[in-house]
Amino acid sequence: MAIELQYSSSLNGASFLLFELKQVLRLKQLGLTNQEIRQKVKEQNQFQFNNQGRINRALPSVMRRAETIDDTLVSLMLEGSIDIAKIINLYAIMKTDLLFFEFMDEVTGEKLRNNDYLIEKKDINLFFTYKAEQSEKVASWSSSNIEKLKRAFMNVLFESTILRTRKGKELNRLIIDERIKNHLTNIGDARFIRAMGE
Repeated sequence: MAIELQYSSSLNGASFLLFELKQVLRLKQLGLTNQEIRQKVKEQNQFQFNNQGRINRALPSVMRRAETIDDTLVSLMLEGSIDIAKIINLYAIMKTDLLFFEFMDEVTGEKLRNNDYLIEKKDINLFFTYKAEQSEKVASWSSSNIEKLKRAFMNVLFESTILRTRKGKELNRLIIDERIKNHLTNIGDARFIRAMGE
């Protein structure tokens, strides 16, 4: 099922959420419906958040990401290493967030493919300026929303280990498990591997 994605700033309230995605996938494996999962997450605080508002902001993104991960990837994510889980989570974020996918492909992935291991503020600023010129939606966002989004993008890079340190500029090449590469290639999603810098 292909979802027609539009630019969105939902990463502001969602970010990496690896632990939370794993919780949802485990509930899915138990056969719970999406409605039951939502209810259980909220009632039993499965995400271990300290306030309901944060759950309400994060849950829609986590549910969308869970929908993009097939059984093969679910098994790898829940039974594999933390590095494997991070890469599958990164894939799910790109698959559900068009702007972040384009950022990965056009900025981070491009740098890694060219053996350029430095991401600077100007790279991120240029990307957002270019997207605002291309899209009325991005152009309509407030500068504070865009600043938050830039931080959210960098946080995802750090959490997925593409960015070496939280405040740094140095990029790291991901080591992507062959099973993930082969599976994504077989299902027609090789562009996401490319966006990770392969």
